[in-house]
Amino acid sequence: MTHPPLDRSKLIIPALGGFYEKLSPYSWLMVRVIAGVLLIPHGYGKLFTPGAIDGTAGFMGSIGLVPGLFWAWVIALLEFAGGVMLVVGFLTRPIAAMVVGFMAVAAFYVHWGNGFLWTKGGYEYPLMWGVVALAILFRGGGAYSVDRRLGREF
Repeated sequence: MTHPPLDRSKLIIPALGGFYEKLSPYSWLMVRVIAGVLLIPHGYGKLFTPGAIDGTAGFMGSIGLVPGLFWAWVIALLEFAGGVMLVVGFLTRPIAAMVVGFMAVAAFYVHWGNGFLWTKGGYEYPLMWGVVALAILFRGGGAYSVDRRLGREF
C-alpha cells in the first residue's frame, strides 16, 4: 500500500517532513513486531514455568472456560508461537484473528465487570490489544513480512 506524498506545507514543523517520509514505511512493521514481541513472554511463562500451565488451566476453569487445560494450552501457544509468527509476519491475518477473539473474551467476559481502568482489573488493556490485533487483521503483514515474501496472504 502506498501513501500520497507528505505535504510539508501542512506540517507545524516542516523540517520534520524528511524524517517522517524516511521512517513512515517502517511504521506498520513496528506495530506488528511490537504486538508479537509483547505476546511472547506471556506464552513463554505459561509454557516453560513449572506449574504455570496448570495454574492457567485452573484459572480458566474457575471462570467457566472449560476444559481449562485445553484453553490454557491454546492461549499459551497463541501467545508464544503466535507472537513469534506476528513478529515475522507469517500467517499474519489468521493469527491476528485468533488474538482478536482471545482479547474479546478477555475484555468482555473476564474483565468487563471490573470497569474500564486496567489498573483496577478492567477491560482497557485487552480492548486496546484487541483493536491493535483487529488492525493487523485488516492490514495484513505489510511490506516487511514473510507473507509478502511468499506472495500469498489470507
